[in-house]
Amino acid sequence: MIRLVEPYIAFDEVVEDFRSVFASGIFTRGRNVEAFCEDIAAYTGARHVFTVTSATTALWSCLKLLGISAGDEVIVSDFSFPASANVVEDLGATAVLADVSLETFNMLPDELERKITSRTKAVMFVDALGNPTGLREIAEICRTRGLPLIEDAACAIGSSESGERCGSVADLTCFSFHPRKLVNTGEGGAIATNNDEWADWLRIKLAHGASGSSGPGLNFVDYGYNFRLSELQAVMGRKQLAKLDSIIERRNTIRAAYDAALRPLGFAPQALGPDVIHNVQSMVLRVPDGWDRDALIGHLKNAGVESTLGTYAMSSLSYFRSRYADVQPNSHRLMQETITLPCYDGLDVGRVVSAVSSFAS
Repeated sequence: MIRLVEPYIAFDEVVEDFRSVFASGIFTRGRNVEAFCEDIAAYTGARHVFTVTSATTALWSCLKLLGISAGDEVIVSDFSFPASANVVEDLGATAVLADVSLETFNMLPDELERKITSRTKAVMFVDALGNPTGLREIAEICRTRGLPLIEDAACAIGSSESGERCGSVADLTCFSFHPRKLVNTGEGGAIATNNDEWADWLRIKLAHGASGSSGPGLNFVDYGYNFRLSELQAVMGRKQLAKLDSIIERRNTIRAAYDAALRPLGFAPQALGPDVIHNVQSMVLRVPDGWDRDALIGHLKNAGVESTLGTYAMSSLSYFRSRYADVQPNSHRLMQETITLPCYDGLDVGRVVSAVSSFAS
């Protein structure tokens, strides 16, 4: 079976560092976590970075920071994993789902403008499948309207637009280190911001509300949370982040091979802006007109190739559809027509292409 994804980390790369962690007895709040935050900040250009347990807890923390609560609206890209809107719902606010481009799969600026109301308190732009195309245009709209921009960059570490890496553009950026991501710590995430005041809030809130020491103990100045990444996870993350640029370069080579082989069959890869570097977190294409995407996924499974849908149109899912009854047409179409194909080092692209091509015969 050709797997959908394989990690860019091996045990022999981390075993000595793991031994050091065990020898130290420090498994949390140690030097490795601190260094990982510093590495992410240096790589992305963000002034402040905080690691957390997942991109979901990162997004939730950012909404709490902004004071999002019942009666508020947050405009969210509709074509995304449900976690993007789930965190809004959890805080009692309304997730206003905005339609996306059929080409880039990202939030349409006109849709954003149309859905801003007096109750809008923030905007969440999702870099669909790692693609940041349009991020800067959305950021400019938010600046003009005085709205904070949260970038759901769960898939986008290493991606950039106009030379600005994800993590340095939005007011708050949230990354994921889930096993399907290019930087994989098993589970994990991070928050990046250039806002010093918000960084102070995060520093305290993500440490149970503690700020420095008070005699032999801690000085708890607020209530807070425990969303910590462990030292072992930080070791894994640092190893992969150090080679991320070369990983992205190789994944783009695979993307080009897929494009050359499948575009003549009618497949349409996710479109990128001319000044975008895409980390190719997922190799997602729209299937040719007339092809049954679900049947294609089944055909590939029988041929020993793992694949899946692109991602979800949240407005088409049972919960959101029953709550809002406002399905976004482009996003819904993409959920029905996109497929994710394997993409990782050592992949036999020719075998995947052959399996795909045989579906039409």
